[in-house]
Amino acid sequence: MAQKKLTDNEIQNYLEQLNGWSLQNGKLHKEFKFDNFITAFGFMTQLALVAESMNHHPEWFNVYNRVTIDMKTHDANGITLLDIEFAKHANTISLKK
Repeated sequence: MAQKKLTDNEIQNYLEQLNGWSLQNGKLHKEFKFDNFITAFGFMTQLALVAESMNHHPEWFNVYNRVTIDMKTHDANGITLLDIEFAKHANTISLKK
């Protein structure tokens, strides 16, 4: 199903609800910091299952206790509700770590 690219105003409204997320280079962006590598990797593992179930996969990077995520729906060439939903899942999972 094709996703509709959100307008700049819509993105700003959603960012107000997404604790810690920002807009960088046309993508939703957030850096998560954990106590150690195992916790960071566990976060990525849990979030990978969410990504696969949504068929929507992040651009992410891990160094030791940090996980950086950038989200954009490539088919829509911008941010869509899929990206917003993924960001919400990421925030929820990070709170459990």
